[in-house]
Amino acid sequence: MIQLSEWQQQGQYLLINGQQIFTRQAGDCKAPALLLIHGFPSASWDWEGMWYELTQHYYVITLDMLGFGLSDKPKNSVYLISDQADIYQACLHKLGVSEYHILAHDYGDTVAQELLARQIDGCSPLTIESVCFLNGGLFPETHKPLLIQKLLLSPLGALVSKLINKQKFANNLQHIFGPSTPPTPETIDTLWQLLTHNDGLSVMHKLIHYITQRQQHRERWVGAIINSTIPIKLIAGALDPISGQHMIDHYRDLIPNANVTEMRTLGHYPHIEDAQAITTAYLQFRHSIE
Repeated sequence: MIQLSEWQQQGQYLLINGQQIFTRQAGDCKAPALLLIHGFPSASWDWEGMWYELTQHYYVITLDMLGFGLSDKPKNSVYLISDQADIYQACLHKLGVSEYHILAHDYGDTVAQELLARQIDGCSPLTIESVCFLNGGLFPETHKPLLIQKLLLSPLGALVSKLINKQKFANNLQHIFGPSTPPTPETIDTLWQLLTHNDGLSVMHKLIHYITQRQQHRERWVGAIINSTIPIKLIAGALDPISGQHMIDHYRDLIPNANVTEMRTLGHYPHIEDAQAITTAYLQFRHSIE
């Protein structure tokens, strides 16, 4: 496991749209670019178990989105998915990347859907060459939020965010990981540090409104998957109570020629629960399209 201190030391901060954003890149910058997009409420460190092997094949780029991890967490931001997509595009532009592949999880799936929608609209200056989704709320109608997420979305959200403690956080994580692949104490410690860095709990009730945005933009974001002409893959833990087997089944029903790999023993964080299995599945996908 890469310690958070080492992860931070090997990254750098870029000023993007007036905010300090923690970014990380590794691998040969002449290799195909791969953008890793993390989920809620964690950060780019989620990818640490896959990092080394992916960087042997690709120029790997990631960042902590606004309001997450080691990046700025302004209390006055609205935290729109479209703003997060802008940050990724600005970061790629700064790095001189014009063509790239995406591997995304959870909240990051929604950001990837927005980036994909921009490409379909013909209004993106960059070209996405493939997308791989991990567990996430690709369809608002199949998303089953946790009680804590419902409470954060409620009018009491600001108060609820102040009442979250490490034990409650750990309990929620244990509920959404696969029963045979529970989070280690080190994983819980690191994700809690990332969550609470820069007073992160104080913006959780704002970040959670991605759930509402998914409903508002369902046609655009689901349409982005259905109407896309590039290779798209779903690798998902079937035992995830939020977006597991029920989401996988819906994906197969809705997406033409659905390319799906089910991880039968894994939960909501498949890339943390079994990084090697997810890396292997992802590399097989890339090999199949190349």
